[in-house]
Amino acid sequence: MINLLYENFIADGAYRYFLLGLGVTLLIVTIGLFVGTIAGVILCAMSRSRFRLFRHLARAYFLLMSGTPVLLLLMLFYYVVLVPFGIDALGTAIIVFGLRSGALISEIMQNALSSVDCGQIQAARTLGFNGIGAFLHIILPQALRFGKPLYRHCAITLLQDTSVVGYITVSDLTRIINNMGSRTGNPFLAMTAGITLYLLLSWIVSLCFNTSNVRNESAGTKAV
Repeated sequence: MINLLYENFIADGAYRYFLLGLGVTLLIVTIGLFVGTIAGVILCAMSRSRFRLFRHLARAYFLLMSGTPVLLLLMLFYYVVLVPFGIDALGTAIIVFGLRSGALISEIMQNALSSVDCGQIQAARTLGFNGIGAFLHIILPQALRFGKPLYRHCAITLLQDTSVVGYITVSDLTRIINNMGSRTGNPFLAMTAGITLYLLLSWIVSLCFNTSNVRNESAGTKAV
């Protein structure tokens, strides 16, 4: 068994390819989630705008990005939309996952804000808070608490969805695993290692959010 693991993951610098694919996957997820969060804030503001045009544009964007398979979006942007700009496959993947996660995050933000009783805003105003103060101190903390589990799920889903970027020639973790299985003639072992890595990454994401929850609860307890 030790010889088998060595031949598949250590010999001829095979581990370097694993690390390279892992780094590409983490890069897409990290930047894509950052871009998606910014896009989600903008789309959420548009969805809650008093201007009907902004609301319709935000809704159309959400339907397009969430209703289209991510693989088709990748191919559309890589072979058609971004061709005039000379953006490579990795840049295309980051853009597509940023735009797609932005649509999902905007929906999460809207649901989180809607979960807070509107009467609390009026109560805050009677206590002397202005509109911005009531939002920052009353509405936002409760909305974040509601939306955090959904945001965590969005991050894990984004991680899993990156497994299709190999179709536009991006050497991510899944593509490296597939190539390694073909090279060694032992695809089962390579896929098992890949599944283990994805599960480990998903667990790390969940652990980060759970740690944040524990810190917030501790801070709240000390404040009381």
